[in-house]
Amino acid sequence: MKIALVQMNPTIGDFAGNAAKIRRGVEQARSQGADLVVFPEMALVGYPPRDLLDRHGFVDRSRRHWEEIARASRGTAVLCGAVAHNPEPYGKPLHNVALWFEDGSLRQVIRKRLLPSYDVFDEERYFEPGREPGVVTCLGRRIGVSICEDVWTRPDYLPRPLYRVDPVADLRSAGMEVLINIAASPYHVGKARWVGDLLRDHALRCAVPVIYVNQVGGNDELIFQGHSMAWGADGALLACGADFREDLILLDLERPRPMPETPPVEAAAEVLEALVLGLRDYAQKCGFRDVVLGLSGGIDSAVTACIARLALGPEHVLAVALPGPYNAPESLEDARALAANLGVRFAVVPIHDLFRAARETLQPVFADREPDVTEENIQARLRGLLLMALSNKFGSLVLNTGNKSELAVGYCTLYGDMNGGMSVLGDVPKTLVYRLADHVNRRYGWIPERIVTRPPSAELRPDQRDQDSLPPYPLLDAILAAYVEERRSFEEICADGYDPEVVRWVLRRVDGNEYKRWQAPPVLRVTTKAFGSGRRCPIAHRYREE
Repeated sequence: MKIALVQMNPTIGDFAGNAAKIRRGVEQARSQGADLVVFPEMALVGYPPRDLLDRHGFVDRSRRHWEEIARASRGTAVLCGAVAHNPEPYGKPLHNVALWFEDGSLRQVIRKRLLPSYDVFDEERYFEPGREPGVVTCLGRRIGVSICEDVWTRPDYLPRPLYRVDPVADLRSAGMEVLINIAASPYHVGKARWVGDLLRDHALRCAVPVIYVNQVGGNDELIFQGHSMAWGADGALLACGADFREDLILLDLERPRPMPETPPVEAAAEVLEALVLGLRDYAQKCGFRDVVLGLSGGIDSAVTACIARLALGPEHVLAVALPGPYNAPESLEDARALAANLGVRFAVVPIHDLFRAARETLQPVFADREPDVTEENIQARLRGLLLMALSNKFGSLVLNTGNKSELAVGYCTLYGDMNGGMSVLGDVPKTLVYRLADHVNRRYGWIPERIVTRPPSAELRPDQRDQDSLPPYPLLDAILAAYVEERRSFEEICADGYDPEVVRWVLRRVDGNEYKRWQAPPVLRVTTKAFGSGRRCPIAHRYREE
């Protein structure tokens, strides 16, 4: 039996476009001799559709395309993810399903049994879980069909069991000879290797080949890596799909050829690919051809500009220097040099006159109060105003250039440098930003050395440095990782040897700036816990870790 694994990049709600991709995938696989073609979870709908599922007609309109997929299955069986109505008079109205097409008709509907409702997932909000294991027969083989979370049951890979049922064990009891898992599993750093270990464990425990077909592409803040895989019953890797691009992999179960496992990719290289894909898909799926960003001469905006150039091409990027009264001449020089290296469009729009006018306008109300952070924030907000004006005038997407470290502790200005339609680095800690810059320079040589070596500064007051207001970034990022991503307590973090006063300061800043993050643009997710839909903290509360 030859099975084609088709990792495709769907657009949420583009049923016609997604169905056309499915048909093309079937045709390509058939031309290579495939007996079965497997597509990801919700390939027809796009994942995650969220509250579009509540729209009257959404599911029915997607269902109109089932027939054309059925027609494509003549001579080649098709397994495809979709959404279906719950036929029972009770429970949630929908099911997350895998559709089994064969010989020109729909033969079976397999319902997802385990519905994740944590982090970025909220499937219990919409779906009723399936009750029975899904087994189909193809060329005499009994194939166990599972959908994404259905295989996330091994206690060795979870902090605690989340479910009382084990769909893989049920499929094994039902006599499956092959396990297929169709998935839309979002990316984070290092996840592919973790998933591979989980799937290999299932293969060894069940003594059957395991095939995993994952979605690829970006949908809103979520990025999907692809990296579809197949493992033999002996735990050998039989196939592996590309990272961060569509791919078709043909697997011959009768003549499996084990392949060497590739060494782990450098984290910075992997994250760069993920962010490029996430930005490209967000812009294109939202209808933006061009982006605009402020280019300050600092490392965050430099890395963001490089990602934009890789994602969209230099002709679609406008980089704008917005010098003010406290910017060093080197900042403009470095911004100009970077723009030239990238080949992107470059403009200089000073804020001196606007800043002077704002201060004069506010002086009668400010009276004799001394300058403070207010004047610093006015500069940031003027820059945000100008970038949004360029966005309005030319129809470009404004890219936010802030990093996760700053967003975590509120070292950013609401309605100023927090402006934007997409935050490219909002889940990238400052220390990883430097690693991204190093990787970009080793590969492309774009970023001027002075941008990397100069001490980071917002340049909103004389001789300002980030380290005047923040702990050293390596220390800050370590505490933030422990608190935000690992969800550790004040006492647990201090037990690792960190200064309690520094830990207390960081935790208070994180908790006290939740209101800012509620108003931040969407953040491309690359860690296990990003600021976005997967982290839901109240603003008005009095709980403190210490």
